[in-house]
Amino acid sequence: RYQQAVKGKGIIMSMSRKGTPADNAPIESFHSALKSETFYLDSLRRTTTAIVEQTVKDYIKYYNYIRIQAKLNNQSPVQYRQLVG
Repeated sequence: RYQQAVKGKGIIMSMSRKGTPADNAPIESFHSALKSETFYLDSLRRTTTAIVEQTVKDYIKYYNYIRIQAKLNNQSPVQYRQLVG
């Protein structure tokens, strides 16, 4: 019933193949960082859809252009791609 309701609203579900939870590891890691570095840090308990959307947009920009990552030789993803690309 859930999948039918989702399809009825025009939402495309993202599901990995059976038995492959590792497919979701990168996005789960991103979601964890997003929540702990924004919503939990600011102790947001109640908010609006507009605030959530703006927070996510701002964080994605920060994550890609400013936030350094040890696994990327202490560079942001954009800086790293420019060096390797």
